[in-house]
Amino acid sequence: MSLTAEPAAATEPSAIDTDKLMGFVFRAVDEVGATLNAALVVMGDQLGYYRDLAAHGPSTPAQLAERTETAEPYAREWLNAQAAGGYVAYDPATKRYTLPPEHALAMTDADSPAFLPGFFQIALGTVHDTQHIVEAARSGAGYGWHQHGTDVHIGCERFFRPSYHANLVASWIPALDGVEEKLRAGAAVADVGCGHGASTILLAKAFPSSTFVGSDYHAESIETARARAAEAGVDDRVRFEVASAQEFGGRGYDLVTMFDCLHDMGDPVGAARHVREAIAGDGTWMIVEPMAGDHVEDNLNPVGRAYYGFSTLLCTPSSLSQDVGLALGTQAGPARIRDVTTAGGFTRFRSVAETPFNRVLEVRP
Repeated sequence: MSLTAEPAAATEPSAIDTDKLMGFVFRAVDEVGATLNAALVVMGDQLGYYRDLAAHGPSTPAQLAERTETAEPYAREWLNAQAAGGYVAYDPATKRYTLPPEHALAMTDADSPAFLPGFFQIALGTVHDTQHIVEAARSGAGYGWHQHGTDVHIGCERFFRPSYHANLVASWIPALDGVEEKLRAGAAVADVGCGHGASTILLAKAFPSSTFVGSDYHAESIETARARAAEAGVDDRVRFEVASAQEFGGRGYDLVTMFDCLHDMGDPVGAARHVREAIAGDGTWMIVEPMAGDHVEDNLNPVGRAYYGFSTLLCTPSSLSQDVGLALGTQAGPARIRDVTTAGGFTRFRSVAETPFNRVLEVRP
């Protein structure tokens, strides 16, 4: 054997399965269509296209454009894209487009737990800032929640609020040991990381004998929360303050809540320690986190995929922009959250409720 000859196995390229290759290519084409559709959903939401179709039934592009006072070419191409994606149905015989009633519920009813436009809005806002995340990934820096555009902030509330509206008072609070009774009698509540105050206001409306303090480090969100509380007529028992989770004011709280925000914090253990100092001896810390299992393989599903995407582009950069920068990730899972609460001085931890998008945890001293 020649000493200069190379083994055949080292030089032969791996066999390519053409069917698998083309299957992947066409899957990627679908992914590009889905990426563009996020913008189309936001467009349809803002222009009132979905609401108009829900109200008027089968429509031509000209009818949709006239009723919404938009240009027909845009309405036509938008409808065709929605039909190609299965969001609306197209009838070739009548050349009309129909929004099915089930889709109408998801696209137009802001109080339905299936409401979707906010999900698309926060996704579009998140993707808009991708170049900042590319730069942060190279440097190891973060990119804060406050640095994102308003689509992220508004979309976040519009996505999570319907689920809170459907579940918070009806099932999540009753699942906590003795908390509902305290709230009806008159409890002190701190809603930490409250954003625009949707969760705080829902609780305040349901339990008028209790008092509430909402806090968030994002000053613009607190301004919105104060305005929303005044509009809802609960500002007599709700107060909002600009403060981080490690610095919110007050002591002796019967209930401390954190809705979809603990994993975003740079120092969740520091936040847990502060909650331990602020909570009453028999108080409850209610943590609502994105639905996740404890292992990567538990989360390899459509919900996990979306949340891992948000984790990469939004939540992990947010944590890394803060002191400590623990970067739990959106799919941290209950075991890692339990470790955080234990390190903060809490001894009792249990999962009490869940939805397809959220897990509710009860933490006690």
